[in-house]
Amino acid sequence: MAGKFTELAIDCAEPEALARFWCAVLDYEVLAVEDEGAFVAIGPATAAEDENRVGPVPPALTFARVPEGKSAKNRLHIDVNPTDREQADEVRRLVDLGARRTDGGRSEFSWVIMTDPEGNEFCVLSTRLP
Repeated sequence: MAGKFTELAIDCAEPEALARFWCAVLDYEVLAVEDEGAFVAIGPATAAEDENRVGPVPPALTFARVPEGKSAKNRLHIDVNPTDREQADEVRRLVDLGARRTDGGRSEFSWVIMTDPEGNEFCVLSTRLP
């Protein structure tokens, strides 16, 4: 049997604030808060049910407080697909939540490059997935 991708760990300065942002982006909920907010895990409401499911599961995101700041471009990033709105509307929603557009409005890509409130890059894809 192969391993399952179940979570993505993200180092950050403010785990609770960044977890709130990503909960709003992905419609996730907080699953665990440990060490007085130094570690926060978020995931879909069905996370406990999905744990023993065969096949892919929606990954949890974990946020851990670290003393150093972000210093370079991410080597790994999250891609977000809008589910109930077009890409431009999703980008506006994410900006309202605290994200920043960083692609300078370039149109040669079908995706929009953004950063979360702590400067971690992610992309908003043009494909709409239910």
